[in-house]
Amino acid sequence: MTLWEGRLGGTADEVMAFTVSLPFDRRLAGDDLTGSRAHVRGLARAGVLEDGESAILLTALDRVEEELASGIFVFQAGDEDIHTAVERRVTELAGDVGAKIHTGRSRNDQVATDLRLYTRRELLHVAAAVIELQETLLRRAVEAGDAYLPGYTHMQRAQPVLLSHHLLAHGWALARDVDRVLHSVVRMDVSPLGAGALAGSSLPLDPEAVAGDLGFGSRFENSLDAVSDRDFVAEALFDLALLGVHLSRLGEEFVLWSSEEFGFLVLDDAYATGSSMLPQKKNPDVAELARGKTGRLIGHVAGILATLKGLPLAYNRDLQEDKEPLFDAVDQVTRALPAVTGMLGTAHFDTDRMREAADGPAAAAVDLAEWLVERGTPFRQAHAVVGSLVRDSLQRGVPLAELVQSHPALGTDALGLLEPGVAVTRRTSPGGAGPKPVAVQLERFRVRLDLDRQRVTHAAAAAHVMGGGAHGLSGGVAGGAGVGGAGGVGGVVGGGGAGGVGGVGGVGGVGGPGDGAGDAGGSGGARPGAGKPGGARPGGGKPRARGGGGRRGAPGPSKET
Repeated sequence: MTLWEGRLGGTADEVMAFTVSLPFDRRLAGDDLTGSRAHVRGLARAGVLEDGESAILLTALDRVEEELASGIFVFQAGDEDIHTAVERRVTELAGDVGAKIHTGRSRNDQVATDLRLYTRRELLHVAAAVIELQETLLRRAVEAGDAYLPGYTHMQRAQPVLLSHHLLAHGWALARDVDRVLHSVVRMDVSPLGAGALAGSSLPLDPEAVAGDLGFGSRFENSLDAVSDRDFVAEALFDLALLGVHLSRLGEEFVLWSSEEFGFLVLDDAYATGSSMLPQKKNPDVAELARGKTGRLIGHVAGILATLKGLPLAYNRDLQEDKEPLFDAVDQVTRALPAVTGMLGTAHFDTDRMREAADGPAAAAVDLAEWLVERGTPFRQAHAVVGSLVRDSLQRGVPLAELVQSHPALGTDALGLLEPGVAVTRRTSPGGAGPKPVAVQLERFRVRLDLDRQRVTHAAAAAHVMGGGAHGLSGGVAGGAGVGGAGGVGGVVGGGGAGGVGGVGGVGGVGGPGDGAGDAGGSGGARPGAGKPGGARPGGGKPRARGGGGRRGAPGPSKET
């Protein structure tokens, strides 16, 4: 049975084989049941269904859920997609009343709703897993203490940096991923249910009430846009691809560092693989696949954009192609994150080998130049002086220390800069790689991580609110994350929407002395003007901005880290 059998005389088997989506969209079964329950309740509120009829349909939907969960649900050959399968089974269970479940609804707004529910939930799971990886990076950074290694540019040794500084560089990139995901969740926090096929309905439906029932922050504003919009899929795929790029970069370093040529780390046996032929091998397959799978994530972004670029309004069957890349991207990233986290958490860093590699005399070349600058030599001239000494050392085979000692502008006073471990301690500028700025950075990262954990927890809670207003999701997440000025944390708690959940705004300001507490995030409000603006908590200065109220909670301006 198809859902259009009254119009067409029959559908060829070849067409069904080509157009069927059940093999992959059955993953949306739970979301389809959630959307269907909200739709049934909406029909009852509108008087389209009698109370007894809605009760029958809701009971049938519960039974379908039980059958799916227990594995006894029987799919049939005519089940083109999960929507058809659920409606067919509900009708079997509910009899004639089952034929009313699709009243005022099209598969166009139905699948758009299902996919938003799925994407919102899965992105929040991803964000939580990213935070677990960040926590591991923070733990390993603290454990690293004063260990240092060469920092690289162009894959050439450049300057020594603390190992903790290097690890936190990955942590800050992942913080941007969390922030990006949370803002994507805000933008997709709109219910399309009630848009119908493309133009709404003549029935007295209330899409806003259904949106609240489903935990969405608002309803659609334009029915054509509601059923055709897949921006949220493209954004999700981009977020996952860029996260994959960050995992790939970390993976590439683990591949290099675990090689005998580098020898900076040894992988735990549990997070390595062997060779089917070479008994001595210990391969970094987790790191390699984190790197390798990113190509397909990038391909999914290109694919969805190519699909969307030529579509006229409103719904077109091309949009069926949004699901497989999204599902695959979610699968790959959610598998990669715990594997990479375990690999990082159990690896043994050979800090002696790192120090040995970082202690070459040339690593202090810029310190020699800056030593001259401190004594009045223009930097470009100082750069030329030290560069000529390095060249002379390499060409003549003379130790750099001898040339430094004999140089009239340097001499014995500058020799101490070449001592092992000295160069890294001279990186004192904010955000730099030396002990003092890294100590500050560790605390700022710890605060940022705590706040982002709150944001993710709140967003997940708000996304599961069923019944009443759930507008806090938008207000809470939209606060943004930025490290602003000072004196502490300008954290924001958004005002609660009517019946909903207030939101934890983004990171305002984090850190040491400065002239402000940082930027405030937005607030959640159930109706325009109903939400109280989020205010910055004082941290030693005046807040720079306040997030506005309103249905979705406007974000306060913040500087992205």
